[in-house]
Amino acid sequence: MTVFSKKSAILVTCARNTANLLAGEIRALGFPVAAEHNFGVETAGTMADTMTLNLFLRTGQRVLYRIAEAEASDPRGLYRSIRALPWEQHIAPGEYLTVTSVVNTPSIQDSRFANLTVKDAVVDRMSEHFGKRPDSGPERTGVVVHCYWKHDRAVMYFDTSGEPLSRRGYRLVSVAAPLQESLAASLIKASSWAKGEHFINPMCGSGTFAIEAAFMALDRAPGLTRNNYGFMHIRGYRGATWRELRNAANRRSKSTAGVRIIATDIDESAVDAARKNAAAAGVDKYIEFARCSFEDTFIPEGAGFVMMNPEYGKRLGEQRSLESTYRHIGDFLKQKCPGRRAAVFTGNPVLMKHIGLRTKKRMIFFNGPIECRLLLYDLYEGSEKKDRRGGRNEPLSPRANSGDIRRA
Repeated sequence: MTVFSKKSAILVTCARNTANLLAGEIRALGFPVAAEHNFGVETAGTMADTMTLNLFLRTGQRVLYRIAEAEASDPRGLYRSIRALPWEQHIAPGEYLTVTSVVNTPSIQDSRFANLTVKDAVVDRMSEHFGKRPDSGPERTGVVVHCYWKHDRAVMYFDTSGEPLSRRGYRLVSVAAPLQESLAASLIKASSWAKGEHFINPMCGSGTFAIEAAFMALDRAPGLTRNNYGFMHIRGYRGATWRELRNAANRRSKSTAGVRIIATDIDESAVDAARKNAAAAGVDKYIEFARCSFEDTFIPEGAGFVMMNPEYGKRLGEQRSLESTYRHIGDFLKQKCPGRRAAVFTGNPVLMKHIGLRTKKRMIFFNGPIECRLLLYDLYEGSEKKDRRGGRNEPLSPRANSGDIRRA
């Protein structure tokens, strides 16, 4: 029996504060949820099941298949325990090996030392059985072994994703400070965008929000744009099974059913990057791109959802220049988008106050180390609705020529 037919615990990691969204996805795929943690969700299945998880999950980062738990009171104990495991049953002699780790033990302070210890144990075991040490290094192009070492216990996993799932494979061109694809998908899900609503994305940057929205509208599996995963390098992998799964996922894809996805940016290079990335993702024909200021973004008739991710402006001078941009965002939403819903994602709690509209809900997320807020708005019809600044719907102020470019 190979791991492809052997059931084990599976840990799917995710960005902080997104585990509830990930758990919903896992349940929707028919898998049980054993526990939710701040950075991941526990489920169970075979190595073959990890193929489904890697292909369909939008909000996950890594799919870790548990191999064993070993005693490890110190580095020598870790080496002995890891070398005793039957790696030759799972890894072919010609495979490339990468080791990653998370360490929470007083025995060592640097996870790189744990990586080296685990790598030596695995390759020594492989050399003993095959007479040759496998090549190893940091590139996650082959077998990826992950070690979680806490106190005197080490849990060993196969990282079946290899590269993080947020690297969908479609980002050919980046602009400054791009959002991770899995975070963008999490924010769209948290915003409760309804698939019947138009999706409008001013300040689109490199197009991440618009592309992820197109995937959702089409019910297209995000993993279809990648051609390499960690599970492909484990003994027992059958390419035919993976092709069947991909074909089934392709058959699930459907039309956008009249939903318009609009992406704009004032920066021509950003719009060009977004177009190229959308083409690489296979969704360029479903997205309407335009170069314009966010205030000039076309808002189609009917139910709509506006998603914006303005710059954070962490330095003092930047904050001051962006205050007017955030005020213009509030004016734009109030005057051009009545009757729609909107979400603004920002990492600056001072600047977000300048939007001046009453939020329906605020949620905390993290863009890397930056604590951010997802601000949700219901934009009411009618001039009688006043914003938090007490003003009525006045004409838009002249557009700012800078500060309204966001790299998403």
